[in-house]
Amino acid sequence: CLKIIIYTKLYVLFLLFQILGAVILGFGIWILADKTSFIAVLQMSSPSLKTGAYILIGVGALTMLMGFLGCLGAVNEIRCLLGLYFTCLMLILLTQIAAALVIYFQKETLKVELSDIVADLIEDYDPSNEDKRNLQDAWDYVQTQIACCGWTGAKEWESNEILRNKSNTEYPCSCSNRSKDLVEGRGFCVLDDPVNGTATYADWPVHEQGCMDGVEQWLKDNLGIILGVCTGVAVIELLGMILSISLCKNIHSEDYTKVPKS
Repeated sequence: CLKIIIYTKLYVLFLLFQILGAVILGFGIWILADKTSFIAVLQMSSPSLKTGAYILIGVGALTMLMGFLGCLGAVNEIRCLLGLYFTCLMLILLTQIAAALVIYFQKETLKVELSDIVADLIEDYDPSNEDKRNLQDAWDYVQTQIACCGWTGAKEWESNEILRNKSNTEYPCSCSNRSKDLVEGRGFCVLDDPVNGTATYADWPVHEQGCMDGVEQWLKDNLGIILGVCTGVAVIELLGMILSISLCKNIHSEDYTKVPKS
């Protein structure tokens, strides 16, 4: 009865690991393929995020492979496969813990890096630059969806060379709080009544909130979901490790003739 219970739980866990691996793999692919959100801004500006996406793809593929090998080891009662399954689960779990600790202790550094990325993007923003079209469109999308302007506020846009040369008589359309400007959604819009042909960010009809506050609020709103998913993944991995060891102890001899031959 104990063996039947262990087998049943293992098969359920193997199925969960296949699903989990597919989700992680898909998330990594989504980070690389996304071209319209804040993730796209980071992915195209920061090599570290792109590297992280490749790591996610690798972890997802490894998780699916380990689920298959674990199932094969359980069905054919092969201790070495179950041992390999346990070892890989432990390595993945330790990697996740290490990544969480790095993010926690380096959060201020990451925040500064994000500020620098967005500041450079705003300063070099040029609607006529086709080489950076995707990156700039992604940032316009972020400002439109979050209803924000700049990273800390609209004043950051005064550092843009094109706007400075036009005495700030134009402003980013994606920052605008007027619906007619949002139809264009990108590039610069012309200020209606500049005083003496000059203006400042305070004269622009734009949102006052910086995007940093919006992104942080989104993280706070979804923190419970993120922590819940991470905790669930860790629990599944721990259960898989415990049950694979339990099954290993119940296998007294290995019969390799059960393994299907190609």
